[in-house]
Amino acid sequence: MVLIDAIVVKVRDSQVANRPVYVAIGVDLQGERDVLGLWLGPSGGEGAKQWAAMPAELRNRGLADALIVCGDGLAGLPESIRATWPQATVQTCVVHMVRNSLRYASKKHWGSITRSMREIYTAPTVEAAEARFESFAADWEAAYPAMIGSWRKSWDEFVPFLAFPAELRRVVYTTNAIESLNARFRRAVRHRGHFPNEQAAMKVLYLVATARRKNRSNLTGKTNGWKAILNTPAVHYGDRIADHIR
Repeated sequence: MVLIDAIVVKVRDSQVANRPVYVAIGVDLQGERDVLGLWLGPSGGEGAKQWAAMPAELRNRGLADALIVCGDGLAGLPESIRATWPQATVQTCVVHMVRNSLRYASKKHWGSITRSMREIYTAPTVEAAEARFESFAADWEAAYPAMIGSWRKSWDEFVPFLAFPAELRRVVYTTNAIESLNARFRRAVRHRGHFPNEQAAMKVLYLVATARRKNRSNLTGKTNGWKAILNTPAVHYGDRIADHIR
């Protein structure tokens, strides 16, 4: 499984600019997590060309296949994933879906909207999720059409995890590992203002990504409860992984 996300840091070139840093974390068939790469993108935000380059580089470095690739549904990312790993299941991160939805809504409605969205992503089946979404849309589409529209647009990449049991859902849809990494990145850059150059920015982020903390949860290492989790993809993906499990 591959988890993909981006954060923004300030880097001085001719002037200080916001630069996206793309991050990928992988979980292999033994349940080992690792940071697969960091890429500093151009100013002006996240773009489809950069999303296309990342999966291609990972494949060229030896990541021949990915069962599940989870990201935040940005333009160009699902297409780039499928072009690189045609058989991969593309999953939109639920945390990002919820966060992006609340951007369209007044704070006074956040509580009700969040409860309704939770009913959707905790649904036992795709059919149940669809029914709950239609009820959610009926309640809020008139007030927040852009929010409901974003759900409709992302629906095909939102529902794949509903085919999995609870243990695998938690690993897939929350992207906890990459959210934790991004939180550490933000703490590391918060008080620096901006970086004097690209090398300084990437050096700090690299040291954060590879740091090991005694008696603390770490970003790399074994995924808890992996043996139970592995049963589902072993059945679901069959021959694609049977020869690689040891």
